[in-house]
Amino acid sequence: MSKMTTSLVLGLALVATAGCAKKRPPELPPTPTEIAPPSDGSSGESSDTLAGRLNEQFKREVTSDTVHFALDQYDIDSEARSILGSQASWLVAHPETRITLEGHADERGTREYNLGLGDRRANAAKNYLAARGVSATRITTISYGKERPLALGSDEGSWAQNRRAVTIVIN
Repeated sequence: MSKMTTSLVLGLALVATAGCAKKRPPELPPTPTEIAPPSDGSSGESSDTLAGRLNEQFKREVTSDTVHFALDQYDIDSEARSILGSQASWLVAHPETRITLEGHADERGTREYNLGLGDRRANAAKNYLAARGVSATRITTISYGKERPLALGSDEGSWAQNRRAVTIVIN
């Protein structure tokens, strides 16, 4: 009888600890370049190729596709205004294009804090573009927080490169 009780207790203990197993972290959403934009079927060119060509044209014709931010900040400074002004002019001249603004943070801080900061950075850039005549319906935002660093390193130079919002043309 005691052997059966011991086996039962051990079995219950195993079942109880199985529920405490480490949960798998949620996967990050794909980057805009991994998402195939909808194709209207109006040309023989695939939508991936068209999006890639438009994104390359955008990068060539604007001051930059990236704005940088100070530590723990999401305000648009004079350099960011210049860059976003250039982007707004291009987007107004190309009204059929849609973009995604990616918000990023450096490695310092918690995952949750950096996701929130990246979101505020992407939305600050979106609001600036919308105020310059770009329809907000053409702009989506996503925050990657500290999950997709541009520069690997734990120094001020690397951190400064990672505090950014990046504009990607998706179609």
